[in-house]
Amino acid sequence: MGIEVMDISKTFDQFIAVDHVSFKVNEGEMVALLGPSGCGKSTILRMIAGLEVPDKGSIYLNGVDVTSMVTQKRKVGFVFQHYALFKHMTVINNIRFGMEIQKKPKPEIQEKVTELIHLVKLRGYENHYPDQLSGGQRQRVALARALAAEPKVLLLDEPFGALDAKVRKNLALWLKEFHEKLNITSIFVTHDQNEAFEISDTIVVINRGRVEQIGTARDVYENPESKFVASFIGKVNVIDAVVHENHIQIKGTQYTIQNMNNEYLQDGDIILLVRPEAIRICEEADKSHFIPSIIHEIHYRGSHYELDCSIGEQTIRVIEEKDRMRLSSWHENQNVFLKIHSYKIFQADQGHEKIKIKLKALGYIE
Repeated sequence: MGIEVMDISKTFDQFIAVDHVSFKVNEGEMVALLGPSGCGKSTILRMIAGLEVPDKGSIYLNGVDVTSMVTQKRKVGFVFQHYALFKHMTVINNIRFGMEIQKKPKPEIQEKVTELIHLVKLRGYENHYPDQLSGGQRQRVALARALAAEPKVLLLDEPFGALDAKVRKNLALWLKEFHEKLNITSIFVTHDQNEAFEISDTIVVINRGRVEQIGTARDVYENPESKFVASFIGKVNVIDAVVHENHIQIKGTQYTIQNMNNEYLQDGDIILLVRPEAIRICEEADKSHFIPSIIHEIHYRGSHYELDCSIGEQTIRVIEEKDRMRLSSWHENQNVFLKIHSYKIFQADQGHEKIKIKLKALGYIE
């Protein structure tokens, strides 16, 4: 059952916010809508909640068509980025407010509030007001309030966006454990890929109102289906290359890269999208297809190092773990060899420069 979004579209004036979007969320699954700001993620979520009405398409919740149903009848819990708590109410009163509106019996309300306070780990804060709480605590109150109505579906719109990085990470891990305990069908919106990777069972990548790819974190990272996904998910090197007689040659050099495709490649300009961690750096070329390079800059990143290396006139970035960096003692202006282990190929029929301009305009590359 769960959630099924079928070919929904939404236009505001002349702006197409959502363009023929379809996806499914299985019962008990946590799905992330991931994409850059303004791509339509929140509009999709608001249509599922009933806060916006799609111009076209249908939305099903647990097998019921709710496209035209009012929000109150959808049994949906909604958690906003900025909490939307009542400032003049204590934690307890914020949580119980929705149940009181529904005129539930007082003993039932009290039992539910006690249960939720325990569930979101806010015991001892029952009589605090929102301005007496941290950002993470406020978001947990907002979550408890959303769950008080016993929703069938939980929707979270950038739930950690207003929090600092450390609190955001801790709360994200807590939410994952919390979701596994409740097993409630959930969708959350985020532009943070680490957050999406950490929490979700499935990721729906959105760009310019359209679905670019649906899959697990591993699927979208290792097997991107479009230029946008390849560049938006993680860091990526954009390398100009040329195919000649099924050989891949780095543009402006005589260096070749092994053709890892199962099929014969058509002659012409191509672009290779290569993850920094898919490149191995070594001091000697012990096998074929190792490319001569020079280390120009080394950047310390805490958990790892990033090395800027040149191949001809092109600069690419390589990730090196701290232990290997210490053993290898790489330094700037050192001659090394690079081995590319995996890549994605995209045709550049109009030439490298034109396709780069197009990719930048579409937000695929910086």
